[in-house]
Amino acid sequence: MIIIENGLSPKGLTDLSPAGESIVKALDKSPTEYRYSSKDELRFELKMREQFMTNARSMDEGDAKFAAFEYSYFNPAFWMKTPFGYRLRDTKLPSEAINDVFTNSSAYSFECVTSIVLIYYKSILDTIRTSYFNQLFSPLLVWGHHYDDDMMMVTYEGVDYIPGDVYYFSNPDYDDPIWMGENSVFLSEDQYFGHGVGIKTHDEMIEALNTLRKKDATRSAFLLQQVTRLKFSDLYRYA
Repeated sequence: MIIIENGLSPKGLTDLSPAGESIVKALDKSPTEYRYSSKDELRFELKMREQFMTNARSMDEGDAKFAAFEYSYFNPAFWMKTPFGYRLRDTKLPSEAINDVFTNSSAYSFECVTSIVLIYYKSILDTIRTSYFNQLFSPLLVWGHHYDDDMMMVTYEGVDYIPGDVYYFSNPDYDDPIWMGENSVFLSEDQYFGHGVGIKTHDEMIEALNTLRKKDATRSAFLLQQVTRLKFSDLYRYA
């Protein structure tokens, strides 16, 4: 349910894209209360969620490979590999480096958690001023759960199926630890993007992970009942 201060209705929003309309519909029919200080704050979240979807599809269409940290690589013109992840070179701007991941995707190889972090960075960059982005995320270290505190990423219990949310498919009987699960961006209806697997339906995602289990596995992969998203209200100050 969407609740806007002063009793305003989300039905007054105009000029929404089809994706924006689907997000509003999903937010409004949810039993969870989604509160906004104004329609502009709601519009800000809609714009960023749309960018999540756009950038997830862009990553799917790109040439970035899937790899564990040991075998990973980032474009050395922008990044230096450290024991904790890839650190941005002092001479480079965070905005330039994040854009390079998507425009020069063949120079990158990473796993699924990192893919989500990169999609989040790119979507924030596409939504707020570039100067604000560079101030917020400098210096920059990227890999897995190593990301800037200003990312403001949070995880909640429950699955609301709001386009742009991130869900986790757990694979308890995995063979290789890199396939212990798949972080995915919920795109629309029954479509998820997971780096290394691609855009799949719920059942196709389960089926793909089940082919990556150890011998004689007995437990199927499953969708974990939790959601990860950015704290849009905190980022709204940079709109």
